[in-house]
Parts: sequence; C-alpha cells; structure tokens
Amino acid sequence: MNNITDILTFTAPISPDARRRAEQLCKQQATPEKGERVRLNTLSVSFVNLYLQCMGFETDLENSDSWNPVQQTFLDVADLSLKDLGALECRPILEGEKFVYIPEEVQSDRIGYVVVQISKSYREAKLLGFVKEVTSDLLPIRQLQSLEDLLEYLEVEIELIRSLHIPNKTLVRLKQWLDNIIEAGWQEVETLLGTQANLPAWSLRSEAGAFLSRGKLIDFGILTEQAVVLVVTLPQDNEEEMDIIVEIHPKSGQDYLPSNLQLMVLDFEGGCVMEAQTRSNNKNIQLQFSGELGERFSIKVALGDVSVVEDFIIC
Repeated sequence: MNNITDILTFTAPISPDARRRAEQLCKQQATPEKGERVRLNTLSVSFVNLYLQCMGFETDLENSDSWNPVQQTFLDVADLSLKDLGALECRPILEGEKFVYIPEEVQSDRIGYVVVQISKSYREAKLLGFVKEVTSDLLPIRQLQSLEDLLEYLEVEIELIRSLHIPNKTLVRLKQWLDNIIEAGWQEVETLLGTQANLPAWSLRSEAGAFLSRGKLIDFGILTEQAVVLVVTLPQDNEEEMDIIVEIHPKSGQDYLPSNLQLMVLDFEGGCVMEAQTRSNNKNIQLQFSGELGERFSIKVALGDVSVVEDFIIC
C-alpha cells in the first residue's frame, strides 16, 4: 500500500477559462451546496483533461457527462471521456481531506478514478493519484496509486484495444473502385507517397491504364509512433476472377519500413493464408493473389502487439 508522500503527484495552476466555466455552472444550481459540488467537479475534470492532453492522450471533453450542464444539475458526476477507452472519473477533494467521496452513481462504467486536490482559492490543483476501481463511497487517499501507474495503465489499455482484431464495420468493395466509388480514407497513391509513386514498378503498372491503385495511411498509434502506407492494386478489367496486389510502403519522408512489420492476407474466417515480413532496410513488401467475385478477405498489418485490419469484398 502506497504512502501519498512517496508517490508522483502533479501540481499546476487552474486555467482562467476553467474557473470561469466552473463559476457559471455553480450559479445555475438550486442550492449553494450543489453549486459548490459542481464547481469542484468542473475544476477537477478540466485539470485532468489538461494533464492527459499534455501527456499525449486524446480526450473528448465535450462528450463527457460532466461537461453537460443538464447532467451536472441532476448528477454528481466528474467524468472525462478518453478516446477508445471510456470514462475516467476525476473526483475532487480540498486541502487537508483524507478521504474522497465517490457517489454510488459513478462506481461503475469507469476505467479508473483520479483524485484532484483543489486549493481553497480555486486557482491551483494537484493530482494525487488514481485507483482502477472502488468498492465504497469513501476512498482513503493513502490507497492511491501514483500518476506513473495511471499513465502506464492507460497506455497498456490503448495497446490492448488496438491489438484486438475487431472487424472493420465498413467493407471495402473493390469492384466499385473501377467506377470511381472509393471508401473514405483511401487516396491516390501519389498523394500518400509523393515522389515515391514514380518508382519503375508504378510506371509499369499504370501503362495504358491497365491497373488501378489506391493507398491508405496505417497509423499504429502513440505507443509505436510509426505509420506506413497500405497500397492495393487491381486490374481495370471486369473478369470473374480478380488479381490483387497488396503492398506496404514507408510513409512520405521515410526511406525504410520498420523491422518485423508483418503483412498478412486473412480469409473470411480470419485464418492467415499468406504473409510477408520486413527485415532490416526493406523499402516495401508485397503479396499477390487472386479472388473470385463475391469473395471476402482481410488485410492485416501488424507491428509488435499492435495491428490494423482492413476488410474487403470483391463486388
């Protein structure tokens, strides 16, 4: 069990904008007691939002219940929505308090609980630590884990979510590409690769308009800070069987792909039917196969424990 004096904390001024919003919401409440609770909740959420943004996490303050004046009126809520993760509860306490109050209504559907100490002047705050879950209305401050543990916990959760193969809800319909109906995110290869698109392979492929290519930027997220370009190339004819070329290229401005990057073709049930992997100094990797009209398949691009899957159908 940690002692609060021995773990990492974070202290900083509360922004004037946060104080103004907290004051406005405070004045809208029916009683002074409710107004003070809403003020502290608002300051707490705003402070955690600033901290996590500085740490590189994507937050969604506007879609948090705590940022909704109606929800603040009827609930005791101090949540901050984090992209892809869920709601993090940001509970305030005042200086000198040894316990933080956790309302029953927020003791579920939270990815964690951060405790924020608000100064009596409302001008400064300190992040004291966090816990993943609570089992009672009162949480002793001495039971908090450090902010280092919070950041590591959130990073691991993001990595786990992104490593899961959750099928893409949008099937890419390859035959429609021939009619210039292109799904969002797929772009001209030259747009993504710049001068790399003038390599001989592209020139041969585009002779007499024989092939159609589209690319998509694959971003592996904040944990790897890596991105590559997935390119899919099709013939311009309408035969029952379609030849498909799948390639991975470095994004514009990069010379080589990351080492141990995997490119896989998956069948309809998610089984790997062919794959390629980069070694050192690979400028691209490629797979080529054929599919019949109506056939579904997926392309999986994996780097370490993080993977991205795109789903296709030949129709």
